[in-house]
Amino acid sequence: MQYRTLGRTGVQVSTLALGAMNFGAIGRTTQDEATAIVDAALEAGVNLIDTADFYGEGESEEMVGKAIAGRRDDLVLATKATMPIGEERNHRGSSRRWLYKALDDSLRRLGVDHVDLFQIHRWDPTTTDEETLSALTDLQRAGKIRYFGSSTFPAYRIVQAQWAARELRLGRYVTEQPSYSILQRGIESHVLPVTQEYGLGVLVWSPLASGWLSGAVRKGQEVTTSRSKVLPERFDLSIPSNQARSEAVERLAEVADQAGLTLIQLALGFVNTHPAVTAALIGPRTPEHLHSQLAAADTVLSADVLDAIDEIVAPGTDLAPQEKFDTPPALLDASLRRR
Repeated sequence: MQYRTLGRTGVQVSTLALGAMNFGAIGRTTQDEATAIVDAALEAGVNLIDTADFYGEGESEEMVGKAIAGRRDDLVLATKATMPIGEERNHRGSSRRWLYKALDDSLRRLGVDHVDLFQIHRWDPTTTDEETLSALTDLQRAGKIRYFGSSTFPAYRIVQAQWAARELRLGRYVTEQPSYSILQRGIESHVLPVTQEYGLGVLVWSPLASGWLSGAVRKGQEVTTSRSKVLPERFDLSIPSNQARSEAVERLAEVADQAGLTLIQLALGFVNTHPAVTAALIGPRTPEHLHSQLAAADTVLSADVLDAIDEIVAPGTDLAPQEKFDTPPALLDASLRRR
């Protein structure tokens, strides 16, 4: 396992980090399986575990808490808040009121007195940067969080938050957690240059593109991934963007074969090659999935392989632009751009 410094924090984290979204009902992963996954990941040198209150409305956090009991100090623990929890209108967002309650609930479920990294799961357009950053700064001073970060923020919001922190003399986001893979490279043109400019650590999610790069989605084979059952439209080959992804996957598989790599090794090695990236978040549902992904821990891609990837998916290109998660709201809601 390789390690990198998380932004400017001085904290060393493994270049493969364990994402716990699939723990529980979402991935049908039992507590015994989750504990086995955590055991194997820590044994392999993984030292960062990332979860969120939104995953199973706290179920993932509870399972992580049980799996790490007795070894809290051996790992970097990260969680997130702001996504809706239940139907109550104030049980979401990044207001001081909600962040205080959400963090206390997360700490209780995780069975710890602090988390190392507390992340704003999505930018909340209804709450000011001053409100959010002042709440996070106070939680940090109270010792409940060591650092705080953002997740899936548009590049201009990352810049705005950095400016607000400096202007208001508040703590600042030290990490960003964007979606990034060979098939979704859009952040190379805007988000990653900004994170480099401000020295943010970058923890990328969905490096296997929702299973497209796992080897389980190939032409002529029935798609049986758990994600395809929940979101079948993302794998419907009658949709042009999915056709483009399918064609790219077949070409990428040839590149991987010629390099003596699995498709998973190619995909994870690719995201970790970018100098802005600190770690790739892997989200295994089973111990078998974990081991196939840990095989990429020491993967280093040659310049020839990286050039071949660029020929298949050009730098800065999203093959499925409709699945971008950092699109400014006004581009998605016509009422926000109409007078």
